[in-house]
Amino acid sequence: MSFLEVTAFLLDGFYISLLIFAVTLLCGAPLGLPIAFCSMSRFKPVKAIAKVIVWIVRGVPLMLQIFIIYYVPGLVFHFPLFSRVDRFFFVNYGVADAGRITAVLIAFTINYACYFSEIYRGGIESISKGQYEAGYVLGLTKKQIFRHIILKQVVQRIVPPMSNEIITLIKDTALANCIVVCEIIKQANELAANKAMIWPLFYTGAFYLVFVGFLTIVLGRLEKKMSYFRS
Repeated sequence: MSFLEVTAFLLDGFYISLLIFAVTLLCGAPLGLPIAFCSMSRFKPVKAIAKVIVWIVRGVPLMLQIFIIYYVPGLVFHFPLFSRVDRFFFVNYGVADAGRITAVLIAFTINYACYFSEIYRGGIESISKGQYEAGYVLGLTKKQIFRHIILKQVVQRIVPPMSNEIITLIKDTALANCIVVCEIIKQANELAANKAMIWPLFYTGAFYLVFVGFLTIVLGRLEKKMSYFRS
């Protein structure tokens, strides 16, 4: 295979990596907010449940979580959900790995939502109580204080740690390979096994580097723009 053919073959896998990245970010980032509010709830049972869930998800390796999501329905409930989804989409639409990708997306979304929730919680709790009190003195409601005073400061404070998690996310998409999802590393492994070509495996690093470079520029500009809200 020529260099261009290898690049095109790896790009097919990188599209899957980008899909996992995009869906996880779009679903996990919003989901993290209610989890953060539950972690800060004054209702102790809700707070305890949220903290235990976050502790478990953050404490168990993401690869193991993917295995749990994908295999447990079949092993425990004797209902291989994702294998059936795979078969359904392949037979009816010619789409391969639909079930496996769905399992990966669920695992990634839950995992990153818990990480994002801790970033949100830290940002919200970093705001001094005096700013809430000042808002009450001005006659604002709790929702108005959060919306007009607290939120913009929280966003500015969470941009750097969120940036780190987002950059980590694109690299973590390689873990989808553990259940044979055809992301870029899986594609490179196929070339190594079938064509005895090992260099494409190292070449995959260029794809990650370029995309991480793009993310670094975008997130850096966002952080600079949000510096307006620094005290």
